[in-house]
Amino acid sequence: MSIMVVVGANWGDEGKGRMVDYLARDASFVVRYQGGNNAGHTVVNEFGEFKLHLLPSGVFYPEVVNILGPGMVIDLEGLVTELDELAARGIHPNMRVSDRATICFPFHRLEDGLEEDRLGKNAYGSTRRGIAPAYGDRTIKKALQVGELLYPERFSERLKQICAWKAERLEAFYGKKNLFSPEDMADWARRCGDRLGAYITDTSVLLEEGAEQGKSILFEAQLGTLRDLNFGIYPFTTSSCTLAAYAPIGGGLFGHHVDKVVAVVKAFSTCVGEGPFVTTMDKEEADALREFAKEYGAATGRPRTIGHFDAVATRYGVWAQGATEVAVTKLDSLSGRKTLKICTHYEWRGKRYDRFPLNAVLEEASPVYEEMPGWNEDITGVREFDALPKTAQAYILKIEKVIGCPVRFVSVGPEREALIVR
Repeated sequence: MSIMVVVGANWGDEGKGRMVDYLARDASFVVRYQGGNNAGHTVVNEFGEFKLHLLPSGVFYPEVVNILGPGMVIDLEGLVTELDELAARGIHPNMRVSDRATICFPFHRLEDGLEEDRLGKNAYGSTRRGIAPAYGDRTIKKALQVGELLYPERFSERLKQICAWKAERLEAFYGKKNLFSPEDMADWARRCGDRLGAYITDTSVLLEEGAEQGKSILFEAQLGTLRDLNFGIYPFTTSSCTLAAYAPIGGGLFGHHVDKVVAVVKAFSTCVGEGPFVTTMDKEEADALREFAKEYGAATGRPRTIGHFDAVATRYGVWAQGATEVAVTKLDSLSGRKTLKICTHYEWRGKRYDRFPLNAVLEEASPVYEEMPGWNEDITGVREFDALPKTAQAYILKIEKVIGCPVRFVSVGPEREALIVR
């Protein structure tokens, strides 16, 4: 048996989906353990290109059981849509949904959008998918579990109570009335629930049985360290724990040791959403790289902010994740650049920072760079590290040194096999 966790070390969008799609070939279970449909994992394989939002990235292997874990908040309509889109392309996931995950309702989306509008220029950069309100309701015990769909009378009664409470809040906080009705929410839940009922189960039982039988389990995170609710760039974070340490809790498997934590990072820095970002490239340089590397959010299509490789942020991300090894993605996107920059430290008011600080410092910090020569060769066909241009090898080895964790994988293209394994 082996238990592995694949996480993001930065702001999200690091390429976790392509790594899970590759690693899932050796897994019996792939488990999403937090988040909702507020982000996406892009996967390119022999079936084509896919953008997954709720489904784990192991859905392209029929023999792999893909689990939406108890730590998630699940937009039922979003999940049904995702399943339909895959079915239209001949993909029928082997999937289970935890009965202890909670539901993200349409009224959560309404609330999310209203709050972002209220914040105006101080908005958090939410995707407006309802994730923060859904997790907030879970914390104050006003959420409905997915498994309650299997008990219609009880579900209906609880939903009425919650809808009345939610309507009062929307009117009191935002002055909005009659944005939804309990009947509409009940119909929405019933329609989606009828489609999903066969998938709902106690997924912890499945994972426990699998672990006892020595099967391999792969946990998949959403977003990255710097969007973690506790250790990220708060308040510009997501509303769940994105760290590997949370995988057994959010995934629902206890008493078993995690063998490997693979932290995924890009060969340069990107982020979607608000918050401090120290290594921002000059506009012309950033625009060119964004277009070449197709750096747009998988969930929203928003253009990603582009920066030079941030070793301070990545060191911190790798540390917080307890990473045992690193995967560097999109190295091929840097081909053709004369020089590359790696940020090794920050400076703020005359002080040098080796460790990732709070936003109060980040918002005014300046990057300290080391420059390295680039390469012109097309490396997308390379499959051995020693076959890379010497300057590309040196760039990866420098990253390995400054983040303090071995680089095991180097991605040179979006396709499943476009990967160097060291």
